[in-house]
Amino acid sequence: MARYTREDIIRIVKEQNVEFIRMQFTDIFGQLKNVAITSGQIEKALNNQIMIDGSSIEGFTRIHESDQYLYPDLDSFVVLPWEPKGGRSARLICDVYNPNGTPFVGDPRHVLKAALERAAEMGYTFNVGPECEFFLFEVDADGKPTSKTGDEAGYFDLGPVDHGETTRRDICLALEEMGFEIEASHHEVAAGQHEIDFKYADALTAADNIMTFRMVVKTLAQHNGLHATFMPKPIFGINGSGMHTNMSLFKDGKNAFYDPADARGLSKEAYSFIAGLLAHVKGMTAVTNPLVNSYKRLVPGYEAPCYLAWSASNRSALIRIPAARGQSTRVELRCPDPACNPYLALALCLAAGLDGIEKDMTPPAEITENIFAMDAAARLANGIDNLPGSLEEAVYALESDELMAATLGEHIFPRYVEGKLKEWDAYRMQVSSWETERYMIKY
Repeated sequence: MARYTREDIIRIVKEQNVEFIRMQFTDIFGQLKNVAITSGQIEKALNNQIMIDGSSIEGFTRIHESDQYLYPDLDSFVVLPWEPKGGRSARLICDVYNPNGTPFVGDPRHVLKAALERAAEMGYTFNVGPECEFFLFEVDADGKPTSKTGDEAGYFDLGPVDHGETTRRDICLALEEMGFEIEASHHEVAAGQHEIDFKYADALTAADNIMTFRMVVKTLAQHNGLHATFMPKPIFGINGSGMHTNMSLFKDGKNAFYDPADARGLSKEAYSFIAGLLAHVKGMTAVTNPLVNSYKRLVPGYEAPCYLAWSASNRSALIRIPAARGQSTRVELRCPDPACNPYLALALCLAAGLDGIEKDMTPPAEITENIFAMDAAARLANGIDNLPGSLEEAVYALESDELMAATLGEHIFPRYVEGKLKEWDAYRMQVSSWETERYMIKY
């Protein structure tokens, strides 16, 4: 995205007749929040003087310490292209600060920044390319989402059987107008399922882009009379939605994962990064796959990874190494959901990978066979462990992983664990429709 000065933003607000500015931030469970101000307050906003009540945000602060301030990231300024030309709206992504001018440790963006500082100390920059999948559903007469897609399309199909083609095109055009570089968009495997891929970026920008992407998809789907959801498994018996996450480390301007002398073209750092991910992925899963519903996607038969393994080509493995080499060498983690908090998820991925590098870890042997076709005995013989089978199991794994807990921090970690265990308990106490109704709307 373009880089702006304070004066640039004030000028654009006046020139483009922007009347409202959305000051956006994210809670610990990945929900986008905002405070809307009028254009007359823009200088106040750029002076970091917009206050919020943190005690009203889930997982933030207590009632007696509620005042917090929004510090906008000027580079995130963008005019929202779907707003009317007369009286437009713009947005600024913000960091949350305490009244004493220190960063709020419960701000997910701060957690990712801290992880990136650790990488910088080791000489690395962290690039991420997400692949976000979502469903488009019809709505009923009251505007509430249904599970009907009105769609007969499959993987890479096009109109007229792809009934979401127009909405997907509108989303791509809006994202490009907002500064995204769209690399591909297509219909996914399941009816009503879609994917839009945008260019990789540094991790903080990538996390910001994921939050923006989800907002744009939901908004434009609603404008077209549809409901978009990033719920991982909205319909039983068909493929769920994932967010395959491509990651690479750069050092001195070169891809640290590439080594032309290696048979697979991978460096020692790449192998250790893979090993670190595998060592911590069970605890990480409570964040990368944060819903009760997430574990209905992570089952055999629907292309979602269930087992801890890696491969240079095998798509049934949890970690895959795409074919591109040189500056494009990357590690793809295939388990994350598009409903996760991207700031926390990327912070944990980075911390796990760096731990593998620091400890000079070696990954297990590459698995080239189709893991889904293996029985339990074959997986055991190959030393292939399982991902957690439920949100409850994943949260307990998170609690027992000291590095993952420390990366989340003393503020977020206990609140995140408490919130997810409450979610699990609520699910067990309710009828099965609770999950679908809640997640389809909220996520």
